[in-house]
Amino acid sequence: MPMPVPQTTTAPQVTGMLPLEQSYIENILRLNKGKLVTIFATFEDKQQKKFEGIIEAAGRDHVIISDPQTGVRYLIPMVYLDYVVFSEPIEYEYPGITPPPGMLSQYSPR
Repeated sequence: MPMPVPQTTTAPQVTGMLPLEQSYIENILRLNKGKLVTIFATFEDKQQKKFEGIIEAAGRDHVIISDPQTGVRYLIPMVYLDYVVFSEPIEYEYPGITPPPGMLSQYSPR
């Protein structure tokens, strides 16, 4: 008797983003590009620092923000990032993309 082959469902790709089911911090930051945030980071010497600015870009290992008051830009490695505080609602869903039914339920919460 033949074994059934499981069907795999993949979400549509958004340019510059990882697949929908992979909601990594850099993707959330990219979705919120242009918003004012406060980033809290702890560095190797246990020094904690707070950065405030507008999200300009985010990569797998960094985030770039600019201070609207001074124009100073910060490149913050993700390894030091503790958490991000948004001063307005957060965009979390990929624009124009609805996950297939049951797709998100197949993953356990983190």
